[in-house]
Amino acid sequence: MFKKLIKNERGLTLVELLAVIVILGIIAAIAIPSIGKVIQNSREDAVRADAIQVLNSADLYISSKGIPADGSLDAAELGTYVKNTDKLDTGWTVNVSTDGNTVTFNGKGHAGSQVITFTNASVKAINNDNGNGTHTIQ
Repeated sequence: MFKKLIKNERGLTLVELLAVIVILGIIAAIAIPSIGKVIQNSREDAVRADAIQVLNSADLYISSKGIPADGSLDAAELGTYVKNTDKLDTGWTVNVSTDGNTVTFNGKGHAGSQVITFTNASVKAINNDNGNGTHTIQ
């Protein structure tokens, strides 16, 4: 009876085990680049979100304190209106038109290996950016 139990045990053969390992390798080769692209896209989205936050903060500043005389705002002036823009490099500025209807952002942000440069970028331009490669948003 004991011999019968041992004979009925089944397991994976070496060929079956190798086939499973090859299939897992193929799945990993396909998935790893896709995951990297998702991570890079989220980093770029974080930089864009920080720039949009600065522009929205500038709108709030203008509505409470008026249009600045020189038509420009920086981090020092928007300090209490802007929080956690750590994805943007220091030295960014916001330009405000004389009527206060147009607010644009100038600065740079680092998203992993990419640098996103904003030149007179509005919220609409930032939202419409396709994000392919190193890019300048205008």
